[in-house]
Amino acid sequence: MKTREEIFHGVKLPGIPMLLFNILLFFALIGFFVWSITASLSIGLTTFYSIICVLLFIFNTIFWGGFMRIEPNEARVMIFFGKYKGTVKDNGYFWVNPFYTKKQLTLRARNLDVLPIKVNDKKGNPIMIGQVVVWRVVDTYKASFDIDNTSKASTVQQGATVVRVQEKMKAYEDFVKVQSDAALRYVAGLFSYDHSENEDENLTLRSGGQEINDILEKQLNERLDIAGIEVVEARVNYLAYAPEIAAVMLRRQQADAILAAREKIVDGAVGMVKHALHKLSEEAVIELDDDKKAAMVSNLLVVLCSDEQAQPVVNTGTLHT
Repeated sequence: MKTREEIFHGVKLPGIPMLLFNILLFFALIGFFVWSITASLSIGLTTFYSIICVLLFIFNTIFWGGFMRIEPNEARVMIFFGKYKGTVKDNGYFWVNPFYTKKQLTLRARNLDVLPIKVNDKKGNPIMIGQVVVWRVVDTYKASFDIDNTSKASTVQQGATVVRVQEKMKAYEDFVKVQSDAALRYVAGLFSYDHSENEDENLTLRSGGQEINDILEKQLNERLDIAGIEVVEARVNYLAYAPEIAAVMLRRQQADAILAAREKIVDGAVGMVKHALHKLSEEAVIELDDDKKAAMVSNLLVVLCSDEQAQPVVNTGTLHT
């Protein structure tokens, strides 16, 4: 029993010559039937020829069911009375045994936009995260026989092959969506949303970028391998805190930004004061004792680190008043 995809090795004839043959055979049968009726033959011979014509006409009608057209990035899964006989991926117009069941599958890449879902990150914070998945069918055997792709199909009789294929691919899309949600929840739970104090974690959902996408893609491929589906690309396209904690987290981020800015301002102010004292001492502009240096440093730091513009006070007395 075959358990994996194989190339179809049965009889597969070019479709155009077989089409012409069937058309010619059809008209030949009509002409032969008319001749057998109008010719001066015995009743037994006429009956025999008529039966032959009817049987050949039935076979000719059955042969019309053996034609199939395969476009680029399409495949036909060949089944003979319940047995898998292989997959045809060659492009063109062909004729095969009309008793084969020819299941059509599309191998073209399809896009799935997963709407943001609420999950908990590594720290338990509720976040909203969404993703985009590009996928396609690569193993026609698994896609046809290892998962159920018919239970969600419409119960209304559909005559168009295109409609049946669309319903089948919709079933695959539902399968991919469920597994994508599971993989996204798993990956989101492995990492924190963002860096925080007293943590040495290098990778987070917000800063991970391509690394997070690679981990997500690997998880999806492992989950979708059972269905013969390959994930071409998977990436996080939406990431935010859940509404109930978004305001609090925004204030925390603002506080972190203010502290970082203050730290940089202080570092710059200290450097400027140090440079000013060094220049005054080097060029012997004025001799300052420790008390005057301390007062000068205090004044400069207040001016440089203040949020508001400093208001200068002009000293009209001596240096020591």
